[in-house]
Amino acid sequence: MSAKQNQKRISLLRFWTTRYFATLCIGLIVIGTIAALWIRHAALQNRLELFEFMAEEAAAAVASHQEGRFQRGGGLPGLIKERERFLGEFEKPPTIFVLDLEGGVLFSNLPRREFKNGQTFPAKLLKKKKTVQQVKAAGTNLYVVKKPITSSDGSKIGYVAITQTKEELTKVNQEYRLLAVMLLSLAVLGWLAIYYFSRKVSRPLQQVAEAAARVRDGNYSFTLPDDVQEKEVYELVHAFQDMAERLQLLESMRAELLAGVTHELKTPVTAVSGLMQAIRDGVVKGKDADDFIAASLTETDKMQKMVEDLLDFNSFTANAVPVKLEQHNVLHLLQEIIHQWELVNSISVQLKAEINEGLLISTDSLRLQQIIVNLLNNAKHACDESGEIEVRIHDGSGKVIIDVTDHGSGIPDEEQDMIFERFYRGKVKKYKVRGLGLGLPFSKLLAEALDGELMLERSEPGHTNFRVLLPKY
Repeated sequence: MSAKQNQKRISLLRFWTTRYFATLCIGLIVIGTIAALWIRHAALQNRLELFEFMAEEAAAAVASHQEGRFQRGGGLPGLIKERERFLGEFEKPPTIFVLDLEGGVLFSNLPRREFKNGQTFPAKLLKKKKTVQQVKAAGTNLYVVKKPITSSDGSKIGYVAITQTKEELTKVNQEYRLLAVMLLSLAVLGWLAIYYFSRKVSRPLQQVAEAAARVRDGNYSFTLPDDVQEKEVYELVHAFQDMAERLQLLESMRAELLAGVTHELKTPVTAVSGLMQAIRDGVVKGKDADDFIAASLTETDKMQKMVEDLLDFNSFTANAVPVKLEQHNVLHLLQEIIHQWELVNSISVQLKAEINEGLLISTDSLRLQQIIVNLLNNAKHACDESGEIEVRIHDGSGKVIIDVTDHGSGIPDEEQDMIFERFYRGKVKKYKVRGLGLGLPFSKLLAEALDGELMLERSEPGHTNFRVLLPKY
């Protein structure tokens, strides 16, 4: 056994599920990474917009307080306390500053222990026009959101600034957990789906493989599923079923052929042996002996014909028989073929020509004669050598059509698909006519070698028509 045969192979189910699951996981990781980055970015933008709104509201409140209109309980600290419900998602709340124009801190929500008197805010941040700025302080990335405080006459009297670390602004642990749960659920559902569908597809394929092993061992008894929904798998299953049935039929035909050939050769051999022994022993003499010798020669000719048919068919299937295409007048050629056939047969053929008498075809006259003679012989056997045979020539589209028609018993419907199979002989014919079942298969091969075609055009009781198509010259 070769190394390739010894190589361990995995099942189609495992192949698809593992590779699909790996691909699915990689895809989900990529999607999850992109989604996490987007969630982080969206959270940062939303929170910065919230800070802008709070800063603007605080600036308006401070301006109203300066003009004696700020009436909220507790002043600015009360306003900030009311807004703490928006800031509950932060582990460390943002720092809010109320500043004068020079950056002096007038108010802050920092604890007293962290707030120093005279503390100032970097003036360069206040001079910049940007509402949102990113700075680095003590090795920490900070975002600063500032809004000006304006009096009723439109003059700027200070600023409200809100600061928060980038780490806090982009912290979205809850969203990450939800995303992880969703991706994990998709991975499990995806794996279950591909497992189900892979199993559904691989099961009939496995059954086909098991059936193939049985066919290899000569066992044609198996059943394949007929309810497959997938088109390609359905076609594979039914094609294999048809192939197996055909192989079984061919195997039966092979066994029948062996028995048939043995019988067909044994019969004339026995006859010749008996006739020769009768002559040798002096049982027959004179004219009777001559008749016995003639009968022996006839039986010998039959054996020779069967052997020649078998050799010719094998040679032709191996492309060992040459075909010589030449220009011929189809009407004259068929008249000559039919005339020669009628000389040795007791049945007449009616030739009907519906073509121009000068129509030419490109063919091998010897091979065409073999085809027509075989069709005429079959027609004679179907008519029990007493009916009427018609040969009709007519013009087709780029082809010459030759129809050979008899009015015999016809070919049974169940046998019509098999008549061009080598060694096949009909149930009735095998008992009436001696032969190997190579006539029609050989004729079909010959027709194809002539760039033509041989087919059974129609067959029913009282009418059977074989059609030969040949190319025009």
